[in-house]
Amino acid sequence: MSYPTALTTSIENSRLRLLNKIKAGEFPLMTFMAIPSIRQAQIVALTGVDGIIIDCEHGHIGDDAMHNSVAAISALGVSPVIRIRGPAHDILKRALDTGAHGIMVPQINNAEEAAQIVASSKFPPQGVRGQGSAFPAIGHGLTTPEYMKSANETIITMIQIETRAGVENVEAICAVPGVDLVFIGPNDLAQSLLGYTPARGDEPEFVAAIDKIIAAARKAGKWAGRMVNNGTAAKEARERYDTVAITGDTKAIQNWYMAEFDIARS
Repeated sequence: MSYPTALTTSIENSRLRLLNKIKAGEFPLMTFMAIPSIRQAQIVALTGVDGIIIDCEHGHIGDDAMHNSVAAISALGVSPVIRIRGPAHDILKRALDTGAHGIMVPQINNAEEAAQIVASSKFPPQGVRGQGSAFPAIGHGLTTPEYMKSANETIITMIQIETRAGVENVEAICAVPGVDLVFIGPNDLAQSLLGYTPARGDEPEFVAAIDKIIAAARKAGKWAGRMVNNGTAAKEARERYDTVAITGDTKAIQNWYMAEFDIARS
């Protein structure tokens, strides 16, 4: 079945900052948020970031914090994306009912898993997502009927490739209709391929895996992204990726303090 997706949609909504920027080729910047706080969400949203990935996989974030963070982030003109903790239908449905502008699903290993995620994230006839919440429409600044018409083709579905099986099956994963973006988790990918983390980045097997993922995304006409540690790495990634996520709130806080304390004690 052929239908518009975030990659091809003609729907325009000024609130969808991440989608609008990536479609325009503007290399939007994201970051991860692991701390469950409305104030934390507001602080990060006011940094100039384009999208904030609310980390419900590894972060200390439950349903209440997930809803509150999405509302706080979107209210400040930034796109909230939720990294869910797994591909289960009920988890995905709960995340989308917050009004998130995108979802990120970790450790996808094959096309069948990717297809199930797409089905769970889209309303019929393209998928099996149920409708019963007013919150997602509010988060997009739309009425519920308007949201129902636009959600299938404006929510960015991000699939994480971070396992050996994911790399082996990446072409089939990228070919799944409704997969919009493949996102590389370099630390887990290094752990899967090399047995340790983080990778230096120059190991032949690791480099080959990165090249294969990007090539598969390009072949299928999908966006590609990854996590990087700092702005310098993000700038270098512009040549190969459509978007990146620069570290996260916990690391950013620690890194700033450690650097300043080192200076103070020097």
